Amino acid sequence: MTIPVAGICCYTAFAPWWWWKARPSDPYLTEPTTMIALGPLLIFLAIGFFAWLLFTLAVFAVPVFAGVTIGLRAFHTGAGALGGIAVAFAAGAVTFGIGQLALALVTWAWLRLLIIILYVAPATVAGYSATHGIAQMAMSSPTWQTVFAIAGAVAVSITALARFTGMAADGPAR
Repeated sequence: MTIPVAGICCYTAFAPWWWWKARPSDPYLTEPTTMIALGPLLIFLAIGFFAWLLFTLAVFAVPVFAGVTIGLRAFHTGAGALGGIAVAFAAGAVTFGIGQLALALVTWAWLRLLIIILYVAPATVAGYSATHGIAQMAMSSPTWQTVFAIAGAVAVSITALARFTGMAADGPAR
């Protein structure tokens, strides 16, 4: 048996004529290209979604904490997964509703301020912790980590204050 010699490379003589034709519909040629193009975009969107979720939960720190705590307690006492989740959502909604109702019914300014502080202070701590955790992954300088964490805490506390007081009914404060 003799091996034919090709002009440029020896293996081209064995390949059929359709082997070297460009086939854009071939999935083996388009999948890596698609993932190279869409991969960074999908990663960026996923990181953005989880950052939004983290800071939204930080703004509503007290209702989320109450819901998670009571939901876990219900789960561990035999309510099951769906029962624990249902109890968690109900407890979080009730905690948020109690704060809104208290803001709507209380007329003294100092008591309204105390209620707002009870809901905004944990959100500030949660915002600091969330931003500090992200800053630890992004940079090595402890000074800049603290600076960004304080900026995140201020942003979350302003957002919590605006969301919590903006949803309450306006009433006369004495």
